[in-house]
Amino acid sequence: MHNDGTEVNLLRATGCVHVANSTTPTIPLVICLHENYPQKAPLVFVSLHPMTPIHRHHPFVDNTTGATSPPYILTWKYPPCNLSELLRNLVQLFTIDNPFSYTPTTPACLTHPWLVSTKEALDRLVGMLHYDMVALRASTSDEIEKLSLLQEELKRRDRFITSMVAELGEERMRLEERVKNWAEETDRVENWLRVNDGRSLNARDVEIEDAFEMDETTRARLESSAADLAIEEVMYKLDKALEHEVVSFDSYIKQVRSLARQQFFHRCNEMASTSSPTSV
Repeated sequence: MHNDGTEVNLLRATGCVHVANSTTPTIPLVICLHENYPQKAPLVFVSLHPMTPIHRHHPFVDNTTGATSPPYILTWKYPPCNLSELLRNLVQLFTIDNPFSYTPTTPACLTHPWLVSTKEALDRLVGMLHYDMVALRASTSDEIEKLSLLQEELKRRDRFITSMVAELGEERMRLEERVKNWAEETDRVENWLRVNDGRSLNARDVEIEDAFEMDETTRARLESSAADLAIEEVMYKLDKALEHEVVSFDSYIKQVRSLARQQFFHRCNEMASTSSPTSV
């Protein structure tokens, strides 16, 4: 039936094609002749059977419908083209590339290219180009998939770096605020010392710790406590870096062991200095 609703009569012929030098079964064909044949090319189908499926990459046969479209049909022109030559061409095509077995056409098939007709050479060329396109499409698909995974990884890292930059910016603002507060505290302490102990500020290069009386034991305890807190902060940052896969697990373990060893000694020193008598 045409697209406009009018009916068309087709002459339908069925049969099998025997392919030489092949272990596969004969190829069942259905040929439908249009009412305008021979001006219009015949419709050729390979009969579908669940026991002998058509391989999906055949260049001339659709594996879902069995529709066959070799160059001979696509370039059909009467009177040079006829049904007997079409069948002969199909036999040659299926000898080169059987629809029931995956045998990609390769240049090695052209043992004697000077003995090959123009149509056969065209069929072989179309087959080789088709399989080249299939292989290129497969490799391109794999490459696109890998690039997509890489893109997702880069996006993940970008989000992590952006969050880290934002966090560092906030940390910088907090530190600047602390510096400002320390500067104000320093001014207040200097003013207090100027009133109560002006001699200690004569040199103008006095450290803030020197303003308070402190023995060696107390100083050691403060230094150990400060080192302990600093190591604790570094280990927290390492945990975050491992969580976001910025550092490897082996590197993480190595650094944590080293830091834990240092932290242990600092805590031991702090405990020892705390237990010993101090004077203030």
